[in-house]
Amino acid sequence: MRVLAIVSAKGGVGKTTVCANLCTALRMQNEWVIGIDMDPQNALRFHLGLNVDEVHGSAPAALAGTALREACFQARLGVYVLPYGDIDEGARAQFEDMLERDPLWLRHALQALALPPQAWVLIDTPPGPSVYIRQALAAADVAVVTTLADAASYATLPLIERLIATYSESRPGFLGTVFVVNQANQARQLARDVAQVMQAQLGDRLIGLVHQDQAVGEALASSQSVLEYDPHSQSTRDFNLVARWLRDHLHTS
Repeated sequence: MRVLAIVSAKGGVGKTTVCANLCTALRMQNEWVIGIDMDPQNALRFHLGLNVDEVHGSAPAALAGTALREACFQARLGVYVLPYGDIDEGARAQFEDMLERDPLWLRHALQALALPPQAWVLIDTPPGPSVYIRQALAAADVAVVTTLADAASYATLPLIERLIATYSESRPGFLGTVFVVNQANQARQLARDVAQVMQAQLGDRLIGLVHQDQAVGEALASSQSVLEYDPHSQSTRDFNLVARWLRDHLHTS
């Protein structure tokens, strides 16, 4: 099993979009995949086509003391999804307090799910420091940082690397951090310049560049991944390349 924490230092970088489309890309490459939403926005389900009225998920299940397996759903193409769940602010505060008291809750929850040995687990998280990213990084084999090719995103890279170092890098079994540049606009000189700087700084840890593509937004509006919506789009090709890199370098076991 391989557990990937999809993280970012700031919002607005398309992290949930990257998580959902990598779930789909890995599944279309014949992998067993589950996407786990550890973001209170509970948006991963929309990208993967779950019923918008579905209220079940990890947070309500944990608070009710029920098995997380009962809150998992199978989306299109056979991707499994564990949503965050629909809860009010009081319940959210209770869930976060529980996570604060048990920093390894998610790691133990994944073990309790008894997933197949070949499973890929992709965990979506809120941007920046939070109890959720702490849980995800404590459970992850690899941190996948989603960023943009702009000055603001570049400036936040040290923050996310410090977070990863705090919660993951000293842990046995942690394999490292990789980066995906999302919404890259090759028509803009500044974006090209920042992307080149990132490439020089990150080296082979920069595993993919996903181009800005109108098809991504259109796919979300249709509650689909871009790989389903437009199999021949540039972003579909980009997500497939990132998924192939993950498969080639992070063998499940």
